[in-house]
Amino acid sequence: MRVLAVLWTFSFLLKEAQAWGFKNGIFHNSIWLEQAAGVYHRESRKGRYQLTFKEAKAVCKYEGGKLATYEQLEAARQIGFHVCAAGWFDKGRVGYPIVKAGANCGFGKIGIVDYGYRLNKSERWDVYCYNPHSKECGGVLTDQQRIIQSPGFPEEYQDEQICYWHIRVRLGQRIQLHFLEFDVEDDTACLGDYLDVYDSYDDVSGFVGRFCGDYLPDDIVSTGNVMTLKFLSDASVTAGGFKLHYTAFNASLEYDKKLFL
Repeated sequence: MRVLAVLWTFSFLLKEAQAWGFKNGIFHNSIWLEQAAGVYHRESRKGRYQLTFKEAKAVCKYEGGKLATYEQLEAARQIGFHVCAAGWFDKGRVGYPIVKAGANCGFGKIGIVDYGYRLNKSERWDVYCYNPHSKECGGVLTDQQRIIQSPGFPEEYQDEQICYWHIRVRLGQRIQLHFLEFDVEDDTACLGDYLDVYDSYDDVSGFVGRFCGDYLPDDIVSTGNVMTLKFLSDASVTAGGFKLHYTAFNASLEYDKKLFL
């Protein structure tokens, strides 16, 4: 039975590899990879599910982009884009991308959870935008290591920014975040400007911590091969911003902080 299970698993992975391609240990559709990196999720500054269809289009246009198509959203999902928040996309459609089924999102399904074309364009949701040329604020990151920084860094970031970085590396790897510089508006509860870190595909589960002020956070190590970072600034005070470096490493190796100094 064990041999049959191994053969079945190998056969399944081979079919997946043939269907989507396998590069640097990451499944993806190579034709769409660059375009998929330009898909991102936005919510209103008022919070989740506050944008009409007209407002959603305006959010994407303001950043130089447009509403993502179903195909672009699915391509991004194939390389790890996973957000448990329904949003507008092209032609008045609403839905969200799921990579891993969970109890709190996706109704146990994997794929695009599609609410269909909405007749009432005054309904309020989030939005999924597409702009392959705007990767400064958020994106789907699959590199083995990379610098992430606040918009405009080393200059001060602007008011009313919302950025999501979804990091996805090879299966069997983990991710280390190492902060290089950090200066975000400080307040007692980090309610104005802040950086949230999640040890998961999304900003629903796996919350690690919220950071603000000018204290340099300690290194953070994921438990798996995915992490999500969310940066938000309000409409008042700004600051110098942040810069961090993430590195992927093999989970089979014993983690030693000295390796990353």
